[in-house]
Amino acid sequence: MATLFQLPPNHPQRFVLHNEVHARASSILSLPVRASYLALSLTSSEKTQERKHLTTLCERFGTVPPEPDADHFSANFDSFQMSWEQHGEFSTYGFYAYDSITEPFADPALKNVPVDWLAQINGQVIVAAHASVVAAADIHYRDETDLSPLSAHFAGNPIVGSKVTGGAASVFTDFRIHVDGFSRFLVVNHDLRTAQAGRLLHRLFDIEIYRVMALLAFPIARKLYPELKKADRQLYTITNSMTQPDNDDAKLLDELTALAAEVENHISSHQFRFAAASAYYQLVGQRLEDLREVRIQGIQTLGEFIKRRLEPAMNTCNSISHRYTLISERVSNASQLLRTKVDIIIERQNQGLLSSMALRAKMQLRMQQTVEGISMVAITYYAANLVGKIAEAAHSLGWHVNVELVEGLSIPVIFLIVGIGTKRLHKMIANTTE
Repeated sequence: MATLFQLPPNHPQRFVLHNEVHARASSILSLPVRASYLALSLTSSEKTQERKHLTTLCERFGTVPPEPDADHFSANFDSFQMSWEQHGEFSTYGFYAYDSITEPFADPALKNVPVDWLAQINGQVIVAAHASVVAAADIHYRDETDLSPLSAHFAGNPIVGSKVTGGAASVFTDFRIHVDGFSRFLVVNHDLRTAQAGRLLHRLFDIEIYRVMALLAFPIARKLYPELKKADRQLYTITNSMTQPDNDDAKLLDELTALAAEVENHISSHQFRFAAASAYYQLVGQRLEDLREVRIQGIQTLGEFIKRRLEPAMNTCNSISHRYTLISERVSNASQLLRTKVDIIIERQNQGLLSSMALRAKMQLRMQQTVEGISMVAITYYAANLVGKIAEAAHSLGWHVNVELVEGLSIPVIFLIVGIGTKRLHKMIANTTE
């Protein structure tokens, strides 16, 4: 009997995170098996409708539908098994049928799915693929040195393939979309267990969808290349003009600002796509490693074929993304340099303006001092006249006063008093401004 312990409360996400390792598990299949795979790009509104559409299929066959917030689901229906997964950018549908046939792709598993329901699936098809796991005797595959019996299953196209899963199976494909709109994977069963078959098909379909999703960035990279060259030339023209002594810095700064906005717009618009392409490409590499390929003499392995075609495209995407990051840094450095240059010019202009203002202030001070001196003389003159008038009045009253002497003696006294008063006034103004 299990012992119960009193533990602290569970983290709200404990069970969700713990059970994440069991999510999107590969189907356990019976052998032989035929599989059809669809990957569709959906909008947010289409993702909501997708669950409702799944529910209608389940109701049609009396099967329990997925939960409203589920992002993966699998169920057995009358004549087929289905798995569904919803990812960030796309959703996938896997359909499986188990009745044995001699022609691997003549009667795909998708034919067992109701036609009307299939036609109403939301989204746009990114990947459509058929796969068939068959015994070597069923397709007359006797010797790996003679692959001619397999060519007919791929419309005579050159095939690539390898032994996988420790030699338990061989996988062949031509990586082409056939006249029915589907690519094809032929898996020859040597010693596969049912769980191995499910994981193998899941990896093959993952390689197909992640390969295509990674390539979504390639057309964008090719479209951006002329824009990148144009921005590079424009930046060179601006930086070259910055070295000229008679350039218009304000105009150059405006051009740099416009160029920076254009470059940042490209980066913000497409950075997600380039980052996603890098992530998808890594997933392709991981799935190829999981196959544990062993070469079959005379043909390329899946990994060699994909690397040869996919790696140059991914290198182009990485190069464009990296170069846009570099040109953004260069534009930023040029803008900073030009702004520094403009700031120095403005500072010099401000210093000249301050020097001019200081000279003017000095001149005004001298003029003010001159005016004050003239004013002191005028005040002394009028005050002395006033004293003379007073002396005349006193003389008229009979006082023995020498009017001219009194007026003359009052001049230095009045001038001294006015000077002292002016000096005190200056001190009062200085104290007030401090």
